[in-house]
Amino acid sequence: MAQNEESSIRFWSKFHGPNMGYIEEQYDLYKEDPEAIDSSLKDIFDEHGAPDWMYQTNGAVQPSVNTTSINDVKKLTSAMKLVEAIRRYGHLEADIYPVGRDKNRKSGLVDPKSYGLSDEELKNIPASWLWEEAPNGVDNGYDVIQQLKKYYAGTITFEYDHVNNDDERKWLLERIESGKLYLSFSNEEKKQLLERLAHVEGFEGFLQKTFVGQKRFSIEGLEAMVPMLDQIVKHATNDKIEHIMMGMAHRGRLSVLAHVLGKPFDKIFSEFHHSPDKELIPSEGSTGINYGWTGDVKYHFGATKDVREGDEVSTRITLAHNPSHLEFVNPVVEGFTRAAQDDRSDKGYPKQDLNKAFGVLIHGDAAFIGEGVVAETLNLSGLPGFNTGGTLHIIANNLVGYTTNQEDGRSTRYASDLAKGFEIPIIHVNADDPLACVSAIKLAYEYRQTFHKDFLIDLVGYRRYGHNEMDEPRTTQPQLYQDIDNHPTAANVFAEVLKENGIIENTDFDKIKEQVEENLRGIYDSMKENNTGEAEAKGMPKALTNSLDQFDTAVPLEQLKALNKGLTKRPEGFIGFKKLEKILKRREKVLEEGNKADWGAGEALTYASILQDGIPIRLTGQDSERGTFAHRHVVLHDVNTNDSYCLMHGLDDAKASFDVRNSPLSEAGVLGYEYGYSVQSPNTLVIWEAQFGDFANAAQVIFDQFIAAARAKWGEKSNMVMLLPHGYEGQGPEHSSARLERYLQLAAENNWIVANVTSSAQFFHLIRRQAAMRGREEARPLVLMTPKSLLRNQRVASAAEEFSEGNFQALRSQPNLKVSKKNAKRLLIGSGKIMVDIEEAIDKSEEKLDWLRAMRLEQIYPFPKEELAKVIKELPNLEEVVWVQEEPKNMGAWNFVDDYLRDLLGEGQTLRYIGRPDRSSPAVGEPNVHKTEQNQIIRGAINQTKGGDSSERN
Repeated sequence: MAQNEESSIRFWSKFHGPNMGYIEEQYDLYKEDPEAIDSSLKDIFDEHGAPDWMYQTNGAVQPSVNTTSINDVKKLTSAMKLVEAIRRYGHLEADIYPVGRDKNRKSGLVDPKSYGLSDEELKNIPASWLWEEAPNGVDNGYDVIQQLKKYYAGTITFEYDHVNNDDERKWLLERIESGKLYLSFSNEEKKQLLERLAHVEGFEGFLQKTFVGQKRFSIEGLEAMVPMLDQIVKHATNDKIEHIMMGMAHRGRLSVLAHVLGKPFDKIFSEFHHSPDKELIPSEGSTGINYGWTGDVKYHFGATKDVREGDEVSTRITLAHNPSHLEFVNPVVEGFTRAAQDDRSDKGYPKQDLNKAFGVLIHGDAAFIGEGVVAETLNLSGLPGFNTGGTLHIIANNLVGYTTNQEDGRSTRYASDLAKGFEIPIIHVNADDPLACVSAIKLAYEYRQTFHKDFLIDLVGYRRYGHNEMDEPRTTQPQLYQDIDNHPTAANVFAEVLKENGIIENTDFDKIKEQVEENLRGIYDSMKENNTGEAEAKGMPKALTNSLDQFDTAVPLEQLKALNKGLTKRPEGFIGFKKLEKILKRREKVLEEGNKADWGAGEALTYASILQDGIPIRLTGQDSERGTFAHRHVVLHDVNTNDSYCLMHGLDDAKASFDVRNSPLSEAGVLGYEYGYSVQSPNTLVIWEAQFGDFANAAQVIFDQFIAAARAKWGEKSNMVMLLPHGYEGQGPEHSSARLERYLQLAAENNWIVANVTSSAQFFHLIRRQAAMRGREEARPLVLMTPKSLLRNQRVASAAEEFSEGNFQALRSQPNLKVSKKNAKRLLIGSGKIMVDIEEAIDKSEEKLDWLRAMRLEQIYPFPKEELAKVIKELPNLEEVVWVQEEPKNMGAWNFVDDYLRDLLGEGQTLRYIGRPDRSSPAVGEPNVHKTEQNQIIRGAINQTKGGDSSERN
């Protein structure tokens, strides 16, 4: 820096007399417009800055120590405060609002008058005193303030003061204040950008005219989003990134599908179905996009596009399907991204490559700050088991949340303020300035690639029509919409800029718009009428109706013993917790004759055998490494060093990764993430475990909209497993029921499996069956009620042969009850822990129970109707079928199994319910009351006297 100054002083010392006056005149012109002077002089000023004599005055600029006054110091410190205020608060008067009351806002925080500074006083301060890196042409304090306001208070502005990492702050400041963030556009590129905006605008206008009054959630007011996404794709393909994973709400979705994902226009038109003059089907040869058999509305669908370089795919763009619970797609997309980054082909934790994929999430302004799942997802961004190396966030800010104004929708100044808590840099940019918008994306992408952290762009525009083109916004925002009605579109705004700069002729833009309209009209007119009669819903895939008994899940005993021995390995010098190691040592002999494997041992063998088969496993939950109930302990901690070691990573025979992670205290975010991972990596067995089963209530949207229905709606397959601890032990309403009834209510079309197993071997075969289905058409999720108090109960422990022989039994005989088919008058059927409690009661009973036949329903859906019918047929003197459950009557499985059981009744046979009565709360809170109720249910189940409720319907 000092050498450059010395060089400039020597250079300017060559000028004398009249030449100095001429140079001064030319420099003044240069400062107004560098292109207005001779290019040779421009080059001199670019290199050497201002002639040094112009600012060598005897005023306040270069005061000696003796002449410096307190007032001079105060003015200098005030100017320095002003400079920092512009960097910090320039956004408060930035030109980022195309319309609305904040369009011409001002802030005293960046006004020189607030700091007691006049323009003249600023001009008397050398630029280098306030800004060491001031560019040539910025010579004094006044210039500094004007230049920094251009950077921080223009159509693009920045908030990064909340970022605590010094390297990141310096990086951002350097790019902003050097001007490097702005892309350099040639005139031809500016024309291409205008054409892109015209195509987006023309597409939306065509839909508005052709499909009058139909919902489309148009992008109008935020058209710059499309060229911003174009820029992301360009950067990713240049860097050979394999996947761009995108999630977005409704706003602008059709335009993004058409222009970024390449969804055919005729396919989009056909999804509007009826038009004024015909019913539509895509023309012959149109690219097909497969969805599920029930389908969804057009603005929920996603798509994929392969960007090719020659014959090879360079980058795949995936836009996730998304229901109207808009922000819940965020963790799903993050799961997609992590799955695409992980290499699961070897044992240990997967090897993550952050540059194989990255996520792009487009949020609504009201939803970003309003929906809790956004915060849950942002919290995942820095966690080792969930980070994806930085996501690019864009807030599609249309100033209104449906009909709600900002002051009613958030407690923060900006919709983006939530991101500050996660130290995510923020850009606010005016959607009417496409050059600034595309430049913002360049900075965001470079930051992600440099620091592997999230970045957020607040794209500030408006909404040309109501929320969905069917509502009238002027009833609730009359002034805003008066402004919007009088405001030209982004394409028109940009076209005027290009006209003023002589880049296009007056008629060029009109010609572009006419061409766009002509192309779309030609596609629409070529579409055929649908003469196929009434549309009918498709049926589910035939593979989903196939039997699940086809999978061989037994593992030879010697193989199991070798795996069990492998689980005892520890790294050299590893000192585990003594008490725990003593417990784990007992597992060494669980497969020996006369011993049994409890739930923890059986689960460990399950995972070990699946890894031996070369199938990767990912297991997450709030306490999954040790298990909420301290039964698993798959990750150990050295008592001296706190180093950790995963038992599954020491298996010599493991042929795939085992990724176990304690998750943050989140249900919706983490479950959505795991669902996304399972979709993107169908060959991985993905398992999510709730801390208590009913905690899954907080993720109900993910269950309802994604896991249960995504295949039927969108053709999206998942094979994930949800472990939901369930069982009544007197722990009160929140720690008893996993709300089994909710998953059964959602069960249809073989969309998933709902089970409640009662032995470690049953768990072994069920999970191995689930792993065997991965990637196949038969694949579907598994909702599994898991035990709490039963985890160490020897009644759920299994002998070695139960693992090495047989397979999963959807219907299982009660283990300790002697079967007398001839004498049986009652068939008792139940599921889960209550049947183990009944087993214990039978053991203690002195009564002869040959009149009782009991079965455990281990798989509730799909219901094993044929197997149960066979059992009933074998009981010639059967008088009644009794369903027993510990949940209240209006909960649990009763309302689901009722119809199935009734259909199986023979002549003279009745159906009864034994369990708790209808209740609003899942369980009582007093342990003694619980115990009394539980004993009553058990006695009723094994007492020959008929009690309970009849299932006869009026």
